[in-house]
Amino acid sequence: INVLKACVAVEQGKWVHACIIKNGSESNIAVGNALINMYAKCRSIDHAFQVFNKMAKRDVVSWSAMIA
Repeated sequence: INVLKACVAVEQGKWVHACIIKNGSESNIAVGNALINMYAKCRSIDHAFQVFNKMAKRDVVSWSAMIA
């Protein structure tokens, strides 16, 4: 999750996201929330929305990240 916070470019974020998918960690709600925040900070709302839609469970953090 700390790596995601350090991402400042969408391409770096996409690379980290691909590693998360490869390792099977995408179903973790905290990881999903971190991905949404990372994509939103990189101004890639479409990617953030894709992650949000693929999440099996969403919490207040997930919704807040999408609204913000």
